[in-house]
Amino acid sequence: MNRAIRPFKSGNSFHGIPLMHILYLLLILISPFAGVNLLFLLSIILFLGLRFSGNSLPHYRDVISLSFSLCLMLFVSLVSGSFSYPYPFYIVLAAFAVAAVGNHKSSFSETDSEDDAQSRRSRIKKKSFSILWSSVFLGTRILAAFLAAGWIVYWQKLSVSYNLVFFIAVIGAVTGSLFESIPSKIDKNISVPLGAGMTMWIFEGFRYWVPPEKMLIALIFSFFLGLLAYKAKIADVSALLSAALLGVLIIVFSGLSWFLLLLTFFILGGGFTKYKYAYKESIGIAQAKDGVRSYENVFSNSTAALVLAVAYGVFPEHSLPIIYAYLGTVATATGDTLASEIGTTAKGRPRMITTLKLSEPGADGAVSSLGELAAIFGSAVIGLLAYMLGVSDNLFLSVLITTAGGFLGTNIDSLLGATLQKRGILSNSGVNFMATFAGAGVSAVIYLLITLI
Repeated sequence: MNRAIRPFKSGNSFHGIPLMHILYLLLILISPFAGVNLLFLLSIILFLGLRFSGNSLPHYRDVISLSFSLCLMLFVSLVSGSFSYPYPFYIVLAAFAVAAVGNHKSSFSETDSEDDAQSRRSRIKKKSFSILWSSVFLGTRILAAFLAAGWIVYWQKLSVSYNLVFFIAVIGAVTGSLFESIPSKIDKNISVPLGAGMTMWIFEGFRYWVPPEKMLIALIFSFFLGLLAYKAKIADVSALLSAALLGVLIIVFSGLSWFLLLLTFFILGGGFTKYKYAYKESIGIAQAKDGVRSYENVFSNSTAALVLAVAYGVFPEHSLPIIYAYLGTVATATGDTLASEIGTTAKGRPRMITTLKLSEPGADGAVSSLGELAAIFGSAVIGLLAYMLGVSDNLFLSVLITTAGGFLGTNIDSLLGATLQKRGILSNSGVNFMATFAGAGVSAVIYLLITLI
């Protein structure tokens, strides 16, 4: 690449630190004294100046996108100031810091983004160190978000606990990294700060936090397990970060045992995806990408679990129905995955759930006896494990309700596949999303009916 278009590599840097990052730091430093109104005005001037400067170099496009994101977040903060749930100024700066630290780096991407040619050995060496670098980079983002938000909290004397600031800094950094890892046509300097900021805003409203050491342990544990899944080739980088985000939130709001239950689903799902994979591939029904899961698989099957885990921490007075709803949603995800991966290997042809007519293996809405048994098995495993881990203190109710919820949720998944998915109304991820919520509802209703009798 021509050195003339790399001004931040040499002449315009100070001891290797890009000039624009120094400007980012100065912007954060003056923020508590400038205030939202003045900073919004300055950000508009900066954005318009960059936008119409006529410079088309890649790094300038990055700065334009980031300045646009800052303008948008500050605008939301200003407009929401008169509402009962405003967008805090310190979260705007935390989200900006998450994106600014990552600017010009694709640390969580599995594709090589460098323009200049490299040897195969160099690319392999780079990839071998990518996990270590990404871990350090995630830590840097957490620290940057915490310092930026803490700087505002300190100088503006806000009644916000630094434990809460650290809590949302971790969530924002992981979320920002997740958005960076997701392939998208949207500029990363827009998706990363907006995604991180909105997620931090949501969890800031709960005013729920845990000691920083517990938060770090939760992050390290869940991130490490995600790395193992990545190394085992059952998850890509986006799934790794999705699992890390889920792990942190579930462990913090509900406990380690709740996350271990969800982890059981991922392990069983990933393991049985490889079951007779060559055969499933030969008939065209194997999981895409050699069975490697992405963020879509994680969130479509785990969003209901995340919502219930957070609800458990926020509404402890309703803990029992929430517990069984959580078991039902995890059992549905597990039962459905095992039914799909094992049921498609049955010798006989499956039948369509809506008409009971013979169908082809892998067809949307097709069920088999083997698949139904696999769903019961997977659901029962979740119920038994829930009792062993202490999530439920009643073995009979745990196995009964979880198995029933998982089995019915799995068949609701098949019903949705045979109707809405076949008509193109829902995707496979959409079907999984709805079915897991349905499984949660079924289990909660069964629990309430049993306790009322």
